[in-house]
Amino acid sequence: MTTTPMRHSTLIHERVEQCRAGRNEKAICRISSGWVVLGDVQFLRGYSLLLADPVVPSLNHLDKDARKAFLYEMSLIGDVLLEITGARLINYELLGNMEFALHAHLFPRFENEPAELKHYPAWFYDKQVRAATPFDSQRDKPLMDAIRSALDARELVC
Repeated sequence: MTTTPMRHSTLIHERVEQCRAGRNEKAICRISSGWVVLGDVQFLRGYSLLLADPVVPSLNHLDKDARKAFLYEMSLIGDVLLEITGARLINYELLGNMEFALHAHLFPRFENEPAELKHYPAWFYDKQVRAATPFDSQRDKPLMDAIRSALDARELVC
């Protein structure tokens, strides 16, 4: 398999292009496998994504070294989120059901979540609850700076 970029566009393609152009306000930093961005919603504080760059359809379209890099760096982002947010664990999701472009969702999960939700995927939260805390550039800047700094300390930031 190769790391040849896809030719058709998805939201992930658009977000990666915005990151490259310095126009994605949610972009935290560039690492070797892609872009670390904060999620559009912050119902679980620190919800982040790793967007592969170059964009490929799935993990299976990466060669061995690129796969290792993407998965390893994803886990290091998780380490940083645990450290910064005080989460009890990180849920890692690589779905690709709607966007055929490799990206990973990283959801910090907290001890104080509602009992009926804490043992289920984050998508089980009601849509209104998920939408109630949208990304806010002013509120989220200190969190983004802390994530960037912690990734830089791990020598990941390009």
